[in-house]
Amino acid sequence: MSNLLPWLPSILMFVLFALRTPITWAMAIAALLFFVINRQDVPLSTFSQELTEGTQSITLLALPFFVLAGSIMNAAGITRRLLNVAEVLVGHMTGALAQMCIVLSLLLGGLTASSNADAAILAKTIGLQMTRRNYSPAFAAVITSCSSIITALIPPSIGLIIYGYLTETSVGRLFAGGIVPGIILTAGLMVTTWFVAKRRGYAPQRTTSPSLSELRHAVLDGLWALSIPFVILFGTRYGIFTTTESGAVVVVYVLFIGLVVYRSFSIRDMPAIIQDAVLDTSAVMIMICAASAFGFYLAWEQVPHLMAEGLTRYQWDPFTLLLAINALLIVIGTAIEGSSALIVLTPILLPIIQKAGIDPVHFGIVMVTNLTIAGVTPPVGGMMYIASRVLNVTMRNYAVEVMPFLVVMSILLIILSAFPGLTLWLPNYFYN
Repeated sequence: MSNLLPWLPSILMFVLFALRTPITWAMAIAALLFFVINRQDVPLSTFSQELTEGTQSITLLALPFFVLAGSIMNAAGITRRLLNVAEVLVGHMTGALAQMCIVLSLLLGGLTASSNADAAILAKTIGLQMTRRNYSPAFAAVITSCSSIITALIPPSIGLIIYGYLTETSVGRLFAGGIVPGIILTAGLMVTTWFVAKRRGYAPQRTTSPSLSELRHAVLDGLWALSIPFVILFGTRYGIFTTTESGAVVVVYVLFIGLVVYRSFSIRDMPAIIQDAVLDTSAVMIMICAASAFGFYLAWEQVPHLMAEGLTRYQWDPFTLLLAINALLIVIGTAIEGSSALIVLTPILLPIIQKAGIDPVHFGIVMVTNLTIAGVTPPVGGMMYIASRVLNVTMRNYAVEVMPFLVVMSILLIILSAFPGLTLWLPNYFYN
């Protein structure tokens, strides 16, 4: 029985997961069990201290600012202008609405607190438009959920901020590292969409390719919105502000765009916008607090160290190790929402990839991509459920439609794992 005691909190956490207990409560209750069991060695008051310890990070200051920036963007009509840019760029293509959804995800970046939120927004906007124009509801659900994977890679991505905090990795390098994989994933989804839409006869939005004047007008109209990722990368690259400070800079920037440039909302709208941002940020921060207490338990029992030792007994080359970790993450990610899985698994996997000599930026991009792909994978992917619920799609129909996309995304994930240069060349160029 004494040999089982160190594992009881982990076992309890997974039992609570199986019982559909919210991730935050499952981690917090499991951590509390550890402190109760070990109260003679660790004072019970340490539990509350470890909960608050999770918030004591300068890096995490960027999180509420970027969430607030996303709320302001939606209120200021910036999202609508980006959709207009997407329509001009790909509106003439077969399956135009689906292509627009993918391109919009590339232009937006992950400005919500989770990929689940991105999937919900896309499903409620473009997804419903697709069904009204006779697209298959299952196809619309697949496109909106898969497109939200792109937003998890393009800066400013909340998932990458959390990973950077957990691993003490440069968030600026992570932001730069997500751009090329995000573009590659966009291209893969667009090509797959074209083949499916061609077979189904999904028509373009417009009959002709955009003229130069149309393209220029759309880009100029959305230029302020399109410039947001470049402001972040340029400012952090040349030391104008830190990655943490970039969150505050972006808030001021989008306020200026909405209030002065577009004049699409007023200061009176700010209380409601701030309320939405506070609720989204609080959900993530509470989860981080619970993960901090659970992380104390893992460190005390040396769980990451034991797992790393177990894996490094075998002669893994970095690529084979990444494939093994990818398989593990896909399985776990289908059961746990991406941000939650990231918080739980990163402290466990970090020592393993460090011993294997895998660059933490490369691993961070692979991990975030993997966990968000898992979120669109049947039978229990979180983004799948959200998009399907909004669009009234059965899991059986969704599973049929998503297969070609899963095949393409899995191939791209293997390519990203095999060729770290695809991820690292831009961070190395900007930050070396």
